[in-house]
Amino acid sequence: MGRVHLHGHSRVAGPLGAELRRSRAGIKAVSISLLVLGVTAAAQAVVYVLSGSVALLADLIHNGGDALTAIPIGIAFFLRSTSGERWAGRAVVLAIVVSAAVALEESIRRLIEPRELSHLWPLAAAGVVGFLGNEAAAIVRLAAGRRLSSPALVADGYHARIDGLVSLGVVASAGAVALGARIADPLIGLAITLLIVHIAWDAWVTVR
Repeated sequence: MGRVHLHGHSRVAGPLGAELRRSRAGIKAVSISLLVLGVTAAAQAVVYVLSGSVALLADLIHNGGDALTAIPIGIAFFLRSTSGERWAGRAVVLAIVVSAAVALEESIRRLIEPRELSHLWPLAAAGVVGFLGNEAAAIVRLAAGRRLSSPALVADGYHARIDGLVSLGVVASAGAVALGARIADPLIGLAITLLIVHIAWDAWVTVR
């Protein structure tokens, strides 16, 4: 009764089948976004080692944390648990808050102990990579979140989209330092930190 047979193949029908398809679609979406943001963070990490930019570090920490938020959401989809999705959404918020705290500490330290930046062109390129990676992840998460009626995925999608704009701050930092404003890098790091805090609040409102 619970299966429909077509040309020798079987597919689960009814509510159980819909639940299984939703689970698989959610896992696929978070897996793709995890891969995209993981590659993005790895590329930015290489440039950070070369440049020492605290603005890039703030963006890198956030992108790495954002990639990892896909894991609890993916687990919730695997378990087919709506309550698990709500807890995964809360985990997303926690990851954002932690990344903000780390970025704030590093930005303040760099204000107290200024450091000369190098490799400005790769630094600007890393910001562009961050923007493109986050926008790609946002498109995947938002499309899947709306299709699957998943607030956690939608919140994470908007989170990634705003992160893309944050990454453009790294480009601005490279340009300002190239013009001689060395102080701009930690100041932009602080600005990115404040934006991360705002993102955390918006994500909390969405998943609450």
